[in-house]
Amino acid sequence: MSKLTLGSYPHMLGFEQLERLLERTAKSSEGYPPFNIEQTSDRSYRITLAVAGFREEDLSITVEDRQLVIRGRSRDDSAERVFLHRGIAARQFQRTFVLADHVEVGEAVMENGLLHVDLTQSLPDAVVQTIKIRKG
Repeated sequence: MSKLTLGSYPHMLGFEQLERLLERTAKSSEGYPPFNIEQTSDRSYRITLAVAGFREEDLSITVEDRQLVIRGRSRDDSAERVFLHRGIAARQFQRTFVLADHVEVGEAVMENGLLHVDLTQSLPDAVVQTIKIRKG
């Protein structure tokens, strides 16, 4: 059985980057922290991450090369405290979400241990281009 690639379709030109992106995304299976993605309207979305134990200053949100990257680095105060049981994860994390063209990151809100990041997708302008044919 042969592997089906986008290159197998002769009418789909320039999609090699998409194929690499899909392969890279499929390999990232880190499950921490848990998250939800919800559609809040026809053209808007909300990503919610469970970040209990993190403060706003422990988190960073950036957009890098069409990827939303959310990082968490909690301060280590375990030297000051004695835990009999430690079930709340305090490890650092990085979550990456690939953004389609025309998706903009809106505001981020931290509430009750949940980080909400709002996204909106604008409609691209319909472009019709006429190509002149010249004599060779």
